[in-house]
Amino acid sequence: MNELQPPRGTHDLIGEEQRRHRHVIDTARRIAGTYGFEEWSTPIFEDTRVFTRSLGETSDIVMKEMYTFEDRSGDSLTLRPENTAGVCRALVSNGLTQSLPQKVFYAGPMFRHERPQKGRYRQFHQIGVELIGPSHPIADAEVIACGWDILRELGVSGETVLELNTLGDKESREAYRAALVDYFTARRAALSEESVARLARNPLRILDSKDEGDKRIIADAPTVAHYLTESAAALYAALKAHLGRFGVPFRENPRIVRGLDYYNHTAFEFVTTALGAQGTVMAGGRYDGLVAEMGGPPLLSGVGLAAGVE
Repeated sequence: MNELQPPRGTHDLIGEEQRRHRHVIDTARRIAGTYGFEEWSTPIFEDTRVFTRSLGETSDIVMKEMYTFEDRSGDSLTLRPENTAGVCRALVSNGLTQSLPQKVFYAGPMFRHERPQKGRYRQFHQIGVELIGPSHPIADAEVIACGWDILRELGVSGETVLELNTLGDKESREAYRAALVDYFTARRAALSEESVARLARNPLRILDSKDEGDKRIIADAPTVAHYLTESAAALYAALKAHLGRFGVPFRENPRIVRGLDYYNHTAFEFVTTALGAQGTVMAGGRYDGLVAEMGGPPLLSGVGLAAGVE
């Protein structure tokens, strides 16, 4: 056997696998186009600050998974672990913050140094859409409906369920964060080592723990619904009404959180049990303020989703 093999966590796309891969991307591109999304291609590596600013220094991606290197000029560069931050950087770099809304579709490779497993690679491919500009929840509903239509066109919507949550606005999250810290601190001795570390830096991420002991504790943890401000609750109610008008079925899941610091308000996942264990097929949410992190105007709204092609 040839000793030269693809690096761990990567794979070659050849023959039928390449055809299936291309079909997913072409289908997503076509459906996104019917919604008015225009395709952008950003570099596969960016200034490292694009991701440390946007993803948050305490996120798992920044702390454990980014492929970061210093080039021959001494600049710190990072292979993109996701593409929302790159799209927002491109919006600002190309002077498009005055030309809103911007509706963006993308497809391409992303890179994360994590443990390879079925359907999860260190070089993986994503499709995604971003709608930047409108702050009304109908924008969130439009993005979710686009994702639903992509899954439906690919023939997998029957085995997929949309799970929906809200993370609230800043005031809501601060009150909720304090409640979670109190709850988990009282049960600290029973938490996994990873969740104890998250308690100090990002307690909402404990809700995403896969540890069985943590799951039992999480079951009785407070939910964000009790801490929403009036305006945040109204935005969430409007989103659910719009999804009904789009004809997109959903169920609420108060345990959905996003692993990246830039999300607020809407958080959602399309999940399936068709592969045995529950798996996320497509996910996204709202990220008001991310464009400002890239040097753009403050309080510019954005909402998007991404799906792993593999």
